[in-house]
Amino acid sequence: MTRKLIIIASATVTSLVAIAALAQQQDHDASAEGLTVLGEPVTMEEIAVGRQLYAESCASCHGANLEGQADWKRRLDNGRMPAPPHDETGHTWHHSDQDLFTITKNGVEAVVPGYESDMPAFEGTLDDAEIRAVLAYIKSTWPERQRTFQAKVTANDEDRS
Repeated sequence: MTRKLIIIASATVTSLVAIAALAQQQDHDASAEGLTVLGEPVTMEEIAVGRQLYAESCASCHGANLEGQADWKRRLDNGRMPAPPHDETGHTWHHSDQDLFTITKNGVEAVVPGYESDMPAFEGTLDDAEIRAVLAYIKSTWPERQRTFQAKVTANDEDRS
């Protein structure tokens, strides 16, 4: 009886771990459905390219899982802010596509004059299509609520232009 109980308990724990892992993976599974960057529809191929470029160019600071640096809301000793998360827990989705593109290409100071950041400008490192692909990947991981909010921010920004 005890052996049978241990086997059942082990199988239950294994199943729960597998379900939790699958649920976490699905949270970061990319989806292109209804997704745009700078007004253009996003493809799954573009998201795949963006995922690779993110891993190569962004993950060292913003985290392999878009989680950002620890204590990202607290200033560093040099007065600058740590790299924020790009997942739904951060504030990337509070910014328009154009602002995200400009920050990535030209640095934060291009959008917020005088702001000092450890994030480099990627002009000369990533071309426009590659920056767009990275943004597509990041946006593809957001839950619907963040996607909808960010789409409204982008639309409002476009209306002001």
